[in-house]
Amino acid sequence: MKKISPTYTYVLIFLAMLFWGLTFVWSSIVFEYYSPITTLMMRLLISTGLMFLGLWIFNMIEKIRKEDYVLFLLSALFNPFLYFIGENYGIKFSSPTISSIVIAAIPVFTPVFAYMALKEKLNIINIVGMLVSFAGILLILIEPDFSLNAQPIGVIALSSALIAAIVYSILLKKLSGKYSAFFIIAVQNLIGLFYFAPLFFIFHWQNFIHTEITFELAASLLQLAVFGSSLAFVFYTIGTREIGVNKTNFFTNLIPVITAIFSYYMVDERFDFQKIIGMIIVILGVILSQLHRQSRFAAFYRFFWRFRK
Repeated sequence: MKKISPTYTYVLIFLAMLFWGLTFVWSSIVFEYYSPITTLMMRLLISTGLMFLGLWIFNMIEKIRKEDYVLFLLSALFNPFLYFIGENYGIKFSSPTISSIVIAAIPVFTPVFAYMALKEKLNIINIVGMLVSFAGILLILIEPDFSLNAQPIGVIALSSALIAAIVYSILLKKLSGKYSAFFIIAVQNLIGLFYFAPLFFIFHWQNFIHTEITFELAASLLQLAVFGSSLAFVFYTIGTREIGVNKTNFFTNLIPVITAIFSYYMVDERFDFQKIIGMIIVILGVILSQLHRQSRFAAFYRFFWRFRK
């Protein structure tokens, strides 16, 4: 496959991080019109259509083995279904920046669960990075008077997303050696549509059909699906092919920063000194956890997880 210039590669990687950072902001805009369930239903519908169109055009559709049916159904239950419910309700009941900070810290906590579930080696760098990031998250969420800087339901939702993401990554590892990443994500998104459908049609259909579609709503929803769930995936894949997984993943630390900047200008989110310090501490913990050579599971997790955005 033909190589591309380093400059072009880094531009594409930055664009992927930009789009993923903006997904938190675009989601918060769509939530002014639709519920998180409706937003996820529409986003997955558009993204799944685009992904299967690409699979068909490039003749990449694979046959699923019978023994993997349950694994696909179970992995899709945790992601996109449970993960995206947690993430999106976290955005709705906290803020885009708080949500992006918590989600960005997921890879830091993954080695602990990998140690318990898969007996992966846990080194001191993993532990220190986890503790530093956790301290930063607490600093962001807790005010000086010890009240929460987010609604409790938002904190619970983000915690649920974190757990769902880690369980999903363990299940995903069992599929990764059998099918292409693009095909796995496309199938899981399709299954996710069926998981979301009952909630959408029973609880949110009336709101959906009676909500006026504005330019702001349509633009934000399309941007979520096209840029956040499709183009960012392609750009990230090119980046990992050209410079490797670990170097590309280092740029994911930009996502909370991008979210914070655009949240300030697009949705008028305000930041005090304590929240800024907390953000810096969380990102420091994430960077610290990557200074040591990653385990095979952690590297795998970082590679595949960004496909979910």
